[in-house]
This record gives sequence, structure tokens and C-alpha cells, in this order.
Amino acid sequence: MSNMEYLKNKPIAILGAGACGKAQAGDCALGGATTRICDLPPFAEKTLFGIKEQGLKFFGEQLNLYGFERSGVAQFDKVTTDVAEAVKGAGIVIVTTPSIGHRPFFEQLVPALEDGMVIHIFPDNYGSLLLRKMMREAGCTKKVIIGGWSSAPYGSRVEIKGGVVLPKVRAYYRAITLRGAALPTIDQADFLESTKYIPSMDGITKGDGVVGGETVMDTGFSNVNPVLHCPGTILGVGVMENWGVIYGENKYDFSIYSHAYCPSISQVQYTLYQEQCKLAAAMGVGIQAFDKRQFFSRENILGPEYMGPDYEIPFDQQDYIQFGTGPHTINNRYITEDIPVGCHVYHELGKKFGVKTPVVDSMINLANAMLETDFYESGYSLEYLGIGHLDKDEMLRYLHEGVYKEKV
Repeated sequence: MSNMEYLKNKPIAILGAGACGKAQAGDCALGGATTRICDLPPFAEKTLFGIKEQGLKFFGEQLNLYGFERSGVAQFDKVTTDVAEAVKGAGIVIVTTPSIGHRPFFEQLVPALEDGMVIHIFPDNYGSLLLRKMMREAGCTKKVIIGGWSSAPYGSRVEIKGGVVLPKVRAYYRAITLRGAALPTIDQADFLESTKYIPSMDGITKGDGVVGGETVMDTGFSNVNPVLHCPGTILGVGVMENWGVIYGENKYDFSIYSHAYCPSISQVQYTLYQEQCKLAAAMGVGIQAFDKRQFFSRENILGPEYMGPDYEIPFDQQDYIQFGTGPHTINNRYITEDIPVGCHVYHELGKKFGVKTPVVDSMINLANAMLETDFYESGYSLEYLGIGHLDKDEMLRYLHEGVYKEKV
């Protein structure tokens, strides 16, 4: 393992100013790091509103097993819409955008990369594969470490009033452990060590710690969003669309965790997870292990991220911290990201490695019908990620050693 202390006094650049980006930026700045926050037009006009002038208020209950929390009004070294300006001289670059934002950010990031940078993608959602591919295509040979995480360090929401995005972000839970991996995994020790210099990871490094996944495909399988969000939203759509109409006082109090989850949906989620496990085994990569019982509670497999493996809220009890977390429409990231990225990649891998994925496919089919679209057509392909032409051994060598076989 290399000495990563050179990161200690370098700025941290946060790319993306949504809920995850704002939370990480605020936490890093309040934790003492020189922090920059960047978002791209046209979203930046709303997402960066007021931050340069007033700072960013980071607050919330931050529920976690060990009671770690940090709150306050954060001030930043730079608030910018220029990626090159944000990352110049930075040691750590944190990418927090939805997967749809990866390519536009990476197009500006690749020419601005500097030797020694460590790029963390939250959640990875195969962004590490895409970034490495774009570096190859651009002829970029900068010596950087790239890796991603199965989830974000928080459950967080921005404050929106009357359609205005305020310079405030609420963290309602804070993770005590996260699973991450580098591409290639020969960089993993340094990648995980660098988290000690990221204040937004303090609740984790001072909690149960980071866990190294076997490869970045492991972090893709260990991302809890597709298994939680897709069945919860699709099978709970009747509750969601009737909330605040037939029952429930306020439409925006709805949460799939608090109001839709039930034993039957949990069974579907567990069965989808079993399909993920079969895919991981067929590919020879890892996946985070969960007991079946962990799926059958209000928090499902999300709870262990911030309250440990024994945390369970029975279905006959409410989950108050999730109130208002939605989604409030079927046209939401819980579907528009987790179906074409998460589920569709599983579908494609199933075809490649001979694993049947009937529950995954049913999620895609129902989402197609509800949104009158074709996520099979628009979803992430293995070719888009640069691994479609690789056989199993070639893929594993690339994931572990970084040795890439070009398509003939």
C-alpha cells in the first residue's frame, strides 16, 4: 500500500450538487477539508442557488448506531460550473451525480485529470467502468485511482420550497459501513486508505469501517437501490398514487419504506437478490451477503448500513425517519435510473453468462408498460461499459489487473 498522506492538505472536489453532492460537500467542509462544489448547466442555476453567498446548511437527525453527527453552515473554496476549475490541484474527486450525469461530467473531467488524483463515485453504478473506457478513448494515461461505492454515505434530501431549491440539505441517516472497490483491484488498498482523508466518510471510518468488494462488478451487485427501489415502487404504485388522494393527508409524506413495503414485496426483493447472487457466482465476482430475514422488515437491507445487522423494524410499526422520502411519481430515479442501469445490466449479464433473471425482467417489463418506454432499448449495455466483447477470463483480468483486451 502506498503512503496516501499527500492527500491530507489537498482540496476535495465534489462533482454534482444534488442531495448526495450537497451532503458530501457540506460534511467535508465542516470536517475541515478545503472543499469545492461543482454542477453543470442547466441544473446548476437551481442546484447551486445561494451557496456562494450564504453557504450550505447541512443538518438532520443523521440516525446511526454510534450517534456520529456533524451539522452547520458550510463555506466552500469554490462554487463553480467548470469541472476543470473544481478539480485543479485536488487530491480527491467525489462524483455524486445520477448515472445519467456521469458522461457529461466525465467528458470534462478526463482532460483535467492530474497524476495522483483519487476518484470516488457514489454510488458507482458502473461509472468506474465508463470513466476508464472514456480515458482509453481519449488517450488519457494519467496515473489516477478510480473506484466506486455500493451506496452513498447518507440518506439525504435537498430542501425545496415552492419549486425553489434552497441551500440546505438534510441527512436523515448516516452510514456506518460501505462497500467499495477500485478499478482495477490492484489499486484497492490505496483507494480504501484514501477514505481516511474524506470527512464525509468519518461516520464510516470511525464506525464499522469500509469493506472492500472483490471488483467494481461486486459494488454493482451490492448496490441496494435496484433490489429495494424497483419492486417497492412498482408493486407499491397503488399506495403511492393514492397517497394524499384516497388515504394519507399529504401526498409528500409518502415513503415506500413506511407505507408500501410488506411481506409479499419483501419476498420479491429477496428473490431478485437471489438472481443477483447467481449472476455474481457465474461471473466469479463477489456480492454483499444478506440473510433472508433482513429483507422482511420496514428498513429491509438498508437498515444495516447505518444501524448494524440486527436492526429490524417490524411491518406493524412505522418507520418515521423515512417519511416524505417518496417517490411521489413513477417517473422517478427509483425507476428511471434503477431500471435502465441496475436492472438492465443484470439482464444483459444474465444473457451473457447463461443465468435466468425472471424477476429482474419482470421489473423492466412493468416499468416499460407504466412509463410507455423501452428500457431494453435505452438501458445500459455491456458494450457501453466496454466489457461486452470480453469473455469471463478476460473480464476478470481487466477488473483485477487492469489488463484490457481491445475489441477486434
